Amino acid sequence: MRNLVYYVAVTLDGYIAGPQGQYDFYPVADDMMVHVNDRYPESVPTHVRPYFDVPLDTPNQEWDTVLMGRGAYEPGLTAGADSPYAHMKQYVFSRSLSQADYPQVEIVAGDPVELVRRLKKEDGKDIWLCGGGNLAGQLLGEIDQVIVKSYPVIAGAGIPMFSGGFDPTRFTVVERREFGNGALVTWLDRMRSE
Repeated sequence: MRNLVYYVAVTLDGYIAGPQGQYDFYPVADDMMVHVNDRYPESVPTHVRPYFDVPLDTPNQEWDTVLMGRGAYEPGLTAGADSPYAHMKQYVFSRSLSQADYPQVEIVAGDPVELVRRLKKEDGKDIWLCGGGNLAGQLLGEIDQVIVKSYPVIAGAGIPMFSGGFDPTRFTVVERREFGNGALVTWLDRMRSE
């Protein structure tokens, strides 16, 4: 069975982006970029791969499917890329976008939980939950692993890592790594009741 993995950058105060979806305030470090490109090359959008020395034909290591809320999809659209992760199956959750306008991705207006449960039963690599916080909140019960890139930045306001109701969910730390920009990446697996 495939896992749903929430791989996300977050500020010290729990935001994944600024109030207008900004994310360019995260400090970059060469050692972190090398790590991401080697371990998760599929997380590098197709249209920027040449700028990060990631060949377009680099095979996916962990994920072959990506889930995005509309806010996570918008940066690609702004850059002229209506298929930001062309090397994966792409699902965009939106009630306002039309499938006819974006044929390279699958627009989903329905229940994300239902879709994820179906995808988990299919063969393939794991599923990457790219964002955003509202979608993550709806899918909390389905998330099997969280990979948090915690940056030494306080945003003060923005889009929270999870939006939704009170639902304490325990995870276990399985790995941690610090990078030259002060970012700490933590891999956490969902605790399963026995």
